[in-house]
Amino acid sequence: MHCLMLQWKSVISVTESMNTSVHLSFLDKIYHFFSRRIVRHSLLWIVLYAVFVTLHFLKNGSFADALISETINISLYIAIVYFNLNYLIPRYLTQRTFATYCILLIFAAIALTPIKTVIFYFLYANKPLNQEYLIFNMGYIFLSMFMIACFSTIIQVMTDWLRHRQEKKELETKTMQSELNFLKSQINPHFLFNTLNSLYALTLKKSEKAPEIVIQLSEIMRYMLYECNERRVPLRKEVNYMKNYIELERLRQGSDVDLQFTVKGEIGDQKIAPLMFIPFIENSFKHGLSNQIKHGFVHICLELVDGVIKLHIQNSKTPAQPLQEHKRSGGIGLVNIQRRLDLIYPERYTLEIRDQPDRYIINLSIELDDQS
Repeated sequence: MHCLMLQWKSVISVTESMNTSVHLSFLDKIYHFFSRRIVRHSLLWIVLYAVFVTLHFLKNGSFADALISETINISLYIAIVYFNLNYLIPRYLTQRTFATYCILLIFAAIALTPIKTVIFYFLYANKPLNQEYLIFNMGYIFLSMFMIACFSTIIQVMTDWLRHRQEKKELETKTMQSELNFLKSQINPHFLFNTLNSLYALTLKKSEKAPEIVIQLSEIMRYMLYECNERRVPLRKEVNYMKNYIELERLRQGSDVDLQFTVKGEIGDQKIAPLMFIPFIENSFKHGLSNQIKHGFVHICLELVDGVIKLHIQNSKTPAQPLQEHKRSGGIGLVNIQRRLDLIYPERYTLEIRDQPDRYIINLSIELDDQS
């Protein structure tokens, strides 16, 4: 009986999954259909035509006359709009020959004005007053043609601007993702090599620390390869990754080094972009615990205060080492990590790098997402 229930639940689950897939596929087809340019434009002209016919009918009271007149009107508007969209704008406006574009647009409106006048003149053969009105109001006909064309230009410019903005945003997102992928691939080979060497030495000594080192290294690799593929990750996981990294560095450097790492505040499931701190930490170890420094040190403090995560790092340095070299080294480099900060947390972070005679000081503050 229990097996039958499980099988029945499995069938229901598969059926629901298939229904959801079909539903999504149907919605995708609808979206794809209405996203086509010809469909959007056709719907727009149909709506405008219906509005024009309705207004004409309410004004004159003849539905047949409204259909004929507005069919002519909408046809001429379509002619000047698509002449503008498909010829004038691509050839002249986008090539920054604005004066030529304006002149040609005016001439197009002028050319269609007598055509429209003649068509309606013959249409109103039995209405002398309407014919006379047409002759004396050709300026209005020209103005309506020109305004419709100008309106299509405004819509096209706005559409192009929005499209370029979206493309730019997508490009920035792809660039940011590629930078993140590059950062993930920048697990320092020397760090891994030295860690494995240290692990090998511990296994030869049959040290009890060896299993712990394996776990820490596996957690680092799992986090970088799998868990930080998301746009945001829980802050506690990022902090745990930092702890594992620092502990492995402590193993590499030896127990006598001046290495401090403190965490303050209620670290939990607040969301943060992954791998945001590691380039600074890599740099601090590279420059703070160099063989050229007798009493090197690395002091790292991470503090969460009112939704703002603050990273404070101090590390020793050789007096002759320039700041520019420090900015170029480690991970994807501090210049690139600042670009990543600009993309992910625009106007929501502060970064201060101070170069003092015997140390580097880094202060980074990031305002976390509201939903965290």
